[in-house]
Amino acid sequence: SKATVSVLNCLHRQSTTMTAIKSVQSRLFQVPLPEVLGDAMHGAHHFFELITATVTLEDGSEGTGYTYTGGKGGYATKAMLDHDLAPALVGKDATDVEKLNDFMEVHIHYVGRGGIASFAISAVDIALWDIRCKKAQKPLWQVAGGAGSTCNAYRGGIDLMYTQERLVESVKGYLHEGFRAVKIKVGLSYDEDVARVKAVREAIGAETTFMVDANYALSVEDGIKWAKGFEPYNIFWFEEPTIPDDFEGFKTISEGTTIPLAMGENCHTIYEHKRALSTSNLSFIQPDASNCGGCTGFLRVAKAAAERGIPVCSHGMQELHVSLVSSQPNAGWLEVHSFPIDEYTTGGRPPLDAEGRAIAPDTPGTGVVFNWEKLAPFEK
Repeated sequence: SKATVSVLNCLHRQSTTMTAIKSVQSRLFQVPLPEVLGDAMHGAHHFFELITATVTLEDGSEGTGYTYTGGKGGYATKAMLDHDLAPALVGKDATDVEKLNDFMEVHIHYVGRGGIASFAISAVDIALWDIRCKKAQKPLWQVAGGAGSTCNAYRGGIDLMYTQERLVESVKGYLHEGFRAVKIKVGLSYDEDVARVKAVREAIGAETTFMVDANYALSVEDGIKWAKGFEPYNIFWFEEPTIPDDFEGFKTISEGTTIPLAMGENCHTIYEHKRALSTSNLSFIQPDASNCGGCTGFLRVAKAAAERGIPVCSHGMQELHVSLVSSQPNAGWLEVHSFPIDEYTTGGRPPLDAEGRAIAPDTPGTGVVFNWEKLAPFEK
């Protein structure tokens, strides 16, 4: 009857009103690192920036998302959140997370299309997923796909500034922590890099999975040269040998070496990831939910990778990515990164099981709850 339809429409409007976004509050922290860390292209890292976005709904529901930088761009990301995204999101229904992700992309498309825009969108999207999972009373790994709750994990060092002796000691320490896979930085001279790779392989033994990462420091020609120098040491993947914008260059390198290639942390839109997947002859893709559109963006990349039979891995913020990677049928490797965001959460670093696999949290939400008191001294 018309009366029944009217009542249902009224109830729907009330429900939508209760799940409308009331506010989006951002915060910026510059968190000092325990020691200066360096790689081939970004130089010395003295601190990392953490930008959080807390979304509150009219019904009082709350979720927190976040993004991070290596020390540059935090103020700009917060400004985009405060002045461009937050005002546009107030009043919108928070339940259709994917639709809101698309809305944010279009809203700042003219000045965005990756970069700062993707960092800001990611923080909001992760907050919306936090709310979605809490309302479902399920952990992120279940809501995001449910394929599993554990995944392969490796320890990634930002260690190019280390002496060879210290480098070897650091990777031995990773093995003592329970990791069965490690990654080091390269991007010095050819002879130095090959010597360091040789020393690490000798220290960790033949059974340990071993990756290298050049942070796009090399030309295509040098990428092939370096890769050939690494080939005797059973390298699992060569990450970002050259600039990630050169999708064809990656393909050329892949054709000149037996070592599989990986990239993804510098692809900030689904279109960049799809081009990498279709053009670069990658063996692994590494989206970062902090800069590719949040959980929504990560899962879109995972789906595109699955269609090509490519494992989806991650970059950074292991406390969140452990759930996203584990949830996927094409789950690859979780990077346990040297920016210790997890030390400023109540859950800490994802634990490892006896096989060296990382275990996703089972708490409703994303599983990432910040220790605001511990972060307070670093707020800007």
